[in-house]
Amino acid sequence: VMIELIDISWHAGEFSLRRISCVIPAGKYTVLMGRTGCGKTSVAELICGLRHPWEGKILIAGREVTRRPSGERNIGYVPQDGALFPTMTVREQIGFGPGIRRKPPKEIEEVVTRLAAELGLEHLLNRKPDGLSGGERQRVALGRALAVNPEVLLLDEPLSALDEDTRDEMAELLKRIQTEHSLTALHITHSSREAEQLADCVLRMEEGVIRVVESGRS
Repeated sequence: VMIELIDISWHAGEFSLRRISCVIPAGKYTVLMGRTGCGKTSVAELICGLRHPWEGKILIAGREVTRRPSGERNIGYVPQDGALFPTMTVREQIGFGPGIRRKPPKEIEEVVTRLAAELGLEHLLNRKPDGLSGGERQRVALGRALAVNPEVLLLDEPLSALDEDTRDEMAELLKRIQTEHSLTALHITHSSREAEQLADCVLRMEEGVIRVVESGRS
């Protein structure tokens, strides 16, 4: 088990999650499905540490992280639409996480060079987000998430803004990255097609309950 939610409750305004529990298996590509507005993104933000539950526990790799800051959870997070920093170049976006962790400049440059090659971003390193295509923006966001060498890759609707051809290409890239980096992936979507393309395990969120729909595909 890589991630475990135990009786998590949280609310903001009218919206609430009550006693949510689920398990995300280690080393698998898990897809969490559910209708828009059911709370999938809130679950992602709770796992990442961007929100904190009112009750319950969050465990990552057996360690309780319920109150720990997001930087101590070893998660690479790709928020919906990438959320790139508008004033930074692609090079600076990818190097952001290692820079925050005070890695030496030479090491940061090595990480940026390696990930840019892996994600097909070498020709874009000096560009800023304005003018990048949707697929390019998502690859930059993926590079930024991978640069911190995470155990977990958490992807919130990463393909929703892409056209069909780019979506298929990006899905293929995500699966390859997850496999080659031996990551535990949690991919949030409402798309059955994405689940079919990517998932080793499918979870569905309905009426405040997360249940396993499909498990164990190798």
